[in-house]
Parts: sequence; structure tokens; C-alpha cells
Amino acid sequence: MNERSKFSKRDFLKKAGLTTAGAVGATTLATPYVRAQSPIRWRLQTYAGPALAEHVIKPSIDAFNKAANGEMVIDLYTSDQLVPQGELFRAVQQGTIDAAQSDDDSMASPVDVAVFGAYFPFASRYGLDVPVLWNWYGLKEIWEEAYSEVPGVTWLSAGAWDPCNFATTKPIRSMEDLKGLRVFTFPTGGRFLSRFGVVPVTLPWEDIEVAIQTGELDGIAWCGATETYTVGWADVTKYYLTNNINGAWAGSFFANTEKWEAVPDHLKALFQMAMDQSHYYRQHWYWWGEAHYRTTGGKLELTTIPETEWKAVEDEALKFWDEIAQTSERNAKVVEILKKYADTMRKAGAPYRYG
Repeated sequence: MNERSKFSKRDFLKKAGLTTAGAVGATTLATPYVRAQSPIRWRLQTYAGPALAEHVIKPSIDAFNKAANGEMVIDLYTSDQLVPQGELFRAVQQGTIDAAQSDDDSMASPVDVAVFGAYFPFASRYGLDVPVLWNWYGLKEIWEEAYSEVPGVTWLSAGAWDPCNFATTKPIRSMEDLKGLRVFTFPTGGRFLSRFGVVPVTLPWEDIEVAIQTGELDGIAWCGATETYTVGWADVTKYYLTNNINGAWAGSFFANTEKWEAVPDHLKALFQMAMDQSHYYRQHWYWWGEAHYRTTGGKLELTTIPETEWKAVEDEALKFWDEIAQTSERNAKVVEILKKYADTMRKAGAPYRYG
């Protein structure tokens, strides 16, 4: 091998080494995340009090924080802890808090479809109805459209909770017994129940138990048996009405738009999985609890309004639907979907619908 060949090979190796070192350096400098930097930190407030939050959201947030591996941390706050429930939407919008878990109705979302949040009368019969309506009947796209018109807040995901039954200090065995009952409930649910003489009352979450004990409230129309026992309301009420005005509370996750857009895509995907996990946990926890506490709870006497009387409530709900449909084109579209879904479930029969 001549000197020129040796030189060329040696020169090539030197240049290759420099190129490789430069490539490594460039890769190192281009790394987007450095473990030493401060994590993204969010404050998220739920509608739920401490005992309930242990089930409806805390497991999923704990899992997210662990899986985020120091890149993002979500601090969880319970009902009214940072801001009153009725100001929750505005707080997210203004960036006072970064995210919320709530129904649209009680957090005063300024969108027309907010009326369908929480307990829209007889919109669902079972917990699975809610995810089916959102994911397979078009409500997801409608909610995305509605919230795109409001600056500062991004709607993220909807899921199901428990049914809406009465737990009271007085027995309810007929429609007549509803008249004059002062109950803690949601805005739209209360608006509907007032047609039957119920008096809706709004109070902070932590005041409910004492209000029942002092007689300021006769009970609640806020949840099903699972929550009634979990949060301690079964200790201060005596009766549980098996008839309900809705089979599953519909709630969602919301985020401040600017804060959400600043989250890297891989953490957005992780948070989506955390929300899905939250929705799944509630599906089986509530389904277990509703039957478990009704049959083995032992604290509340079960009462029932006869079907012949309760039909008047169901018939009135359809009139209520038509009234809401008149309030906006979008609400009319939602009502049309609810009617189509109800008709499909009836035609499908058991196990989708009985009777």
C-alpha cells in the first residue's frame, strides 16, 4: 500500500470520527426534555368531596403522576377546596386552576348543551348508556363543537357515574310525598323535579350532612346508593327511593386551553388513558355498589312509587325534552339523538331494556 493510500485511509478515519462525534453532540443538544428541568404542574379540582374523590378520580390521577415519571404532576383538590363549585368553569377559563372534573350543569358552563350534564331526566337508564351516547351516537363531536365556541376551556372527555335516587328523612311511597320535599340536587334535575312539588336547594358539599340533621334539608336527589353510603349521607337519612329520574350522571374532564396546548403530545396521550381508566373504574365500582348497598347496606329502608304513578314522571320528562329542544338547534340535535337511542334500546329489549 503506498503512502497516498495510507494517508487517505487515515484521513478518512479521522474525518469519520469527527463526524460521528459531531452527530452525537448534535443529538444530545437536540434532546427536548432534560430531567433536571421543573415538571409541568397542574391544579385539578373535582366536584366530589374527599371520601367520594377517593374513588371517582384519585386512583387515575395517582396513576398518571406515577407514569409521568417526573415530567408532569397533577395536584388534586376536592369540591369547593379552591373555588366554589358554581365558579369552577370560570376558574378553569381564567387559569385560576388548570383543570376540572365535573358536570357541565353545576359548574355553570356557558354552553347550550350544559343542560344535558349531570342528570338530564331519563336520558340514560344504565351506566353504559353514557359512554355509548358520547362515543357511538355523536355527542362527543357535539360537545367538542360547543366548547370550541367558548374561549379558554377545552372539553376533554365524558363518562358515567351513578343514578339519581332520593335519600330522605321522610318516606316516599307516592307522588304526593314528593310535594314540599327540600332536597340537595343539581340545577337541571331540580328544575325538572320542581314540577312535582320538590323544592331544590343548593348548598356547599360539606354543609349537606349538617343541613339534613338540622332539618334544613329533607334529603338529597344527588346520587345513588353507592355515594349515599360512601360519603356518610346514609347515616343521616332513613329512606331510599328505588325509582330514579336518571340511570347515570354524565360528567366530564375540562382543561384550561392554554395549559392543555402546552402539554407535550405523549403526556396528553397519557392523560387520556388516565381519564379512560377513571371512567372504567367508576363503571364497575358504581355497578357493584348500587346492588351491594341496597341489599346489604342495612341503614336505609327501600321505598318505591308504583309504576302506574311513576309513569307520569317519565311522560313529563319527554315534554321537558321537547322544551329544551326549542332552546337551540344544537340542543334539538341532542334531543333527537336521545330519542333515537331510547327507541333503539326499547326495540333491542333485554338486556338493554326490560319491560
